[in-house]
Amino acid sequence: MFTMLLYGSAAVLLFLSWRKSREKTRAALKKAWKSCLGVLPLFFAILLCMGLLLSFVDESTMRQALGQESGMAGIILSGIIGSVTLIPAFAAYPAAAELLRVTGGYAQITMLITSLMMVGIVTLPMEGRFFGIRAALWRNGLGLAYSFALAFFIGAVFGGV
Repeated sequence: MFTMLLYGSAAVLLFLSWRKSREKTRAALKKAWKSCLGVLPLFFAILLCMGLLLSFVDESTMRQALGQESGMAGIILSGIIGSVTLIPAFAAYPAAAELLRVTGGYAQITMLITSLMMVGIVTLPMEGRFFGIRAALWRNGLGLAYSFALAFFIGAVFGGV
């Protein structure tokens, strides 16, 4: 229902924009289309990687490594994977949903997603050049601490810690 409300609102606002200025609306739609085409190859590549992962690694292995029964070891493994992986959010969330469906480890997948979004080991040198290494280390350390805290909270609510 909520999704239909959002689509309906977008359609109404697009119609109002079209009535106000066809040229600007047409330009905005062209820009949005080009942006979408720019993102699609990356999105499909990540979906392909997830498909390959899910087809080559059996569900019991994933459940053992990242499932609810993996406990603290699974949370730490998820934190390591999330900290060193560089995936955009629009592709990470569907991948996490599929991993959650397969593994059932709420705390572990929470740790994976939050560390993926908030901790950047790969981008640390670049971040250090822009903000200073001390600020970059602090930001990443606080992001990792928050990831652990949220994973424990979710684990306490849904199980898995």
